[in-house]
Amino acid sequence: MRLEKYTSYMIFLYYAMVVGALEFKYHSNKEIEIVLRNFHNTSIRNIRTEMHSIGKTKNGNNLWVLMITASKPGMPGIPNVKLIGNMHGNEAAGREVLLQFIEYLRTNYTSDKEVAWLLNHTKIHIMPSMNPDGFEKANDVCNEQRGRANSLGVDLNRDFPDPFHKNLIRNASESIAMRKWMDETPFILSAALHGGALVANYPFDSLRVIWSDDRVVESPTPDNDVFRHLAMVYSQNHLTMHKSMDRHLGEKCNVIFKDGITNGAVWYSFEGGMGDYNYAKHGCMELTLEISCCKYPKANKLETLWLENKKALLKFSLEANKGIAGQIIDKLTKKPVGNAKLSIVGRNITFHSFKVTGEFWRLLLPGSYKLNIEAKGYHTQLVEFTVGNYSGSLPQLTFKKIFVYNATVFTTTTSTTVATTRTPSINKSKNNSHVLPKRHPAVVLTSSGDNFRTECMTLAAANMEILVQENSVVNEKLSNT
Repeated sequence: MRLEKYTSYMIFLYYAMVVGALEFKYHSNKEIEIVLRNFHNTSIRNIRTEMHSIGKTKNGNNLWVLMITASKPGMPGIPNVKLIGNMHGNEAAGREVLLQFIEYLRTNYTSDKEVAWLLNHTKIHIMPSMNPDGFEKANDVCNEQRGRANSLGVDLNRDFPDPFHKNLIRNASESIAMRKWMDETPFILSAALHGGALVANYPFDSLRVIWSDDRVVESPTPDNDVFRHLAMVYSQNHLTMHKSMDRHLGEKCNVIFKDGITNGAVWYSFEGGMGDYNYAKHGCMELTLEISCCKYPKANKLETLWLENKKALLKFSLEANKGIAGQIIDKLTKKPVGNAKLSIVGRNITFHSFKVTGEFWRLLLPGSYKLNIEAKGYHTQLVEFTVGNYSGSLPQLTFKKIFVYNATVFTTTTSTTVATTRTPSINKSKNNSHVLPKRHPAVVLTSSGDNFRTECMTLAAANMEILVQENSVVNEKLSNT
């Protein structure tokens, strides 16, 4: 028996390497590993791939991820997108759709300008199966629940900290691995492919207030406009989702959604969902994509499912390049400032610069915005920026390199300088000259530099008092530049 299994795997491997095309079938967990390894080892010129496991399940299955990109190594501002399949083991079609998407990106890189642009400007991380243990238990039956949970009976889409309520966290190995992965990679956009309906579902799934009756209440995020836009992008580019059909691939759809989108709580609310956690904890915007009214469609439906989702996956992934990206940098040391607390004025939610590189990303629709920046030991800054309208063309992130001024640094100089401080009062020495108060340290800038006027304007925009110091004596002057 063992020899037969080994032989079948070798035949499959040979087929994959020689023919180069994926069969429309349900690949076993082992076969998925072979497909990913083969892809990783045979990538074409300019495309870089990384294959790794983010952890193991109770049954010893690896949680494999393949990252694919053609971006230049070390280029700042490249957004990270993750696509997750098979979170519920019995919702199996997503794993096959994502395998096809990997092959599609490689095959079309040199011939399709949108695919080339996406890979040149984005890192795509694909996990075909988040619940391989559940998949092994599931039956090839349309709407049977067997295999939904992991091997320990944990529903993985209820095993994340909730943004509004203290919920029961069972800390399944799969959800622990996912949380660690999110901590280590600054994802900006994400989708989890499910089955059982035909809709693009956006956060929040959880309700701030739980009602005793059965009223239907929307639970919008502060970025509800962006989430609705993302859901519409997927639905409108899906061949059938936007049509609000009552049947799909011959199966009855239990719920019909206008335009093929819904707020999660309006459909049904629950706590502990991965999508809510992605957004509230990490600022990553994740959709739950229900791609088939049948949870486990027959294998002969897989090609149709792929064709329905092909364009939608591409257009959705391109959305990662709309909004703002940037890097927070210490003005004096020129080192990145990680974990800076960021917020878009008028949107009551914070996100953070990445702890390693100081980079940040935020998806936004076209318009003018203000970014508030707070970091421990630094002056607060407010930066205005505009997101362009790239309708009908390839998108481009607005990139801002933002220098922050350390509030604990104090420097004296005999040359003409500009010092910044939040303190409006100026102490006087015995000779009645103005001196900087010692209890309020400031950053000192040289006025002879080429960037003097620009720096003054930046400081003034941040509502900081600007003082001119000459020969170590401070004259109180507020700059209006």
